[in-house]
Amino acid sequence: MNSLALRGERLTRKWGGVVALDGVSIALHRGEIHALIGTNGAGKSTLVNVLSGEIEASSGSVELGGVDVTRWTQPRRARAGLGRSYQRSTIFPQFTVRENCRLAAQARFQRPWRWWSPASADEPTHRVSRDVARRVGLGEALDREAGSLSHGEKRQLEIAMCLATDPQVLLLDEPLAGMGAEESERMLALLAGLREGHAILLVEHDMDAVFRIADRITVLVDGAVIASGTPRAVRDNPGVQTAYLGGAA
Repeated sequence: MNSLALRGERLTRKWGGVVALDGVSIALHRGEIHALIGTNGAGKSTLVNVLSGEIEASSGSVELGGVDVTRWTQPRRARAGLGRSYQRSTIFPQFTVRENCRLAAQARFQRPWRWWSPASADEPTHRVSRDVARRVGLGEALDREAGSLSHGEKRQLEIAMCLATDPQVLLLDEPLAGMGAEESERMLALLAGLREGHAILLVEHDMDAVFRIADRITVLVDGAVIASGTPRAVRDNPGVQTAYLGGAA
């Protein structure tokens, strides 16, 4: 069985004379956490935006589940099983945890023909809301306003909202940003639990966390891949040590 879930081939993105991505290729497999690292401005968020369909590649291709989705819009890719989170919070703080998850689940259970029935009465979306909240550790917080959650819990909620759309691929942009040690440990445990059944791309600056949890690491410098492989291979790569990790390991 082919475990390949998402592939980007020779992806380039230019803005005028500025090359943000320069022929980047990356492959995500089910059951793996693939970390994407690089200094600020290396092209990490641009790559995630191209893979998710938020911006178009200047050249290159994207395949999702073996299907060429290069020209697909972001909503179409999301419906096909591509979920993502952002660096900045995208929750609805005035709504409860349950309502945030239910709104995300509505994208999965669209019922345009049931115009006479309120979306809030749709049982499948409520069931999914309960399931994903429990999965990320918020099962006891369903009726709390999202704005009252801690920073770490808000990040957990964002992942729950991703899961509510039933994605096969998760693109997670700095989910540990701004967390303390205890919240980081909870998030790492959550990510480890999501490894089975998903292909995960993790953009992260916390190198200790990356080398603990990643199965594979790709390193970007100035929009180009300088190394990709196992954590040990990347750590031992002289080019990575010079360009990113600060000298010999």
